[in-house]
Amino acid sequence: MSAAADSTVTTPSQGLEARFETANDRFKKSFGAWFAGSIILASLFHFALFNYWPAMTAQDISFTAEELEAVELPPEIEIPPPPQAIARPGTPVVAETAVEEDITIAPTTFSENPVENLPPPPSQRGGGEDEELAAAPRFTPMTVRPDILNRDEVGRALEREYPPLLRDAGIGGTVVVWFFIDEEGRVQRTQVAKSSGHKALDEAAIRVADLYRFSPAMNRDKKVKVWVQIPVTFKTR
Repeated sequence: MSAAADSTVTTPSQGLEARFETANDRFKKSFGAWFAGSIILASLFHFALFNYWPAMTAQDISFTAEELEAVELPPEIEIPPPPQAIARPGTPVVAETAVEEDITIAPTTFSENPVENLPPPPSQRGGGEDEELAAAPRFTPMTVRPDILNRDEVGRALEREYPPLLRDAGIGGTVVVWFFIDEEGRVQRTQVAKSSGHKALDEAAIRVADLYRFSPAMNRDKKVKVWVQIPVTFKTR
């Protein structure tokens, strides 16, 4: 009869689980009670806070202003007139104009449209194209740029022409010089393109510029006269 009345069988593994229950398991089981209790305590705290906390009032910062009175200005003070109203811009009106469909354009020939004040041809200007090219620095087409052939001689000349006062004071600078070079690489004209800031250095650079020797500039297979810019630098060692 005892075997029939007790039908529950406990396995070894279930007994171990009941015997070794962890603190985390016990906390999970009691979570519902803790959560309900915390909600009740929070509600009671806020109820007491709103009912028994001293009432707060705002400070009275209102003010009153005296009535303003108009002051009459003395007669020697002139009140400027009000500004003139800005004129309203006119409304554009599109006019209808009849245009003939057949429009004749004058012939575009020199006889029908003569051009006045044309410069005279080079033969009548008293110099030709070469003098016009040498008159002032300008772009000259070339395919091979001229190269300096006597760099050592130019370096010694820079040392000789360096102004002593500036050299002893340690003052140097760079002068950018325009060189007009003929078909044989000789310097025909020079001109300061950008000053060094010291007139003595600029003048020394022009004196040294006459000593430069260049290889001829080439435009394809032809030697040409060209304007080139070369920096001349004075510096102390």
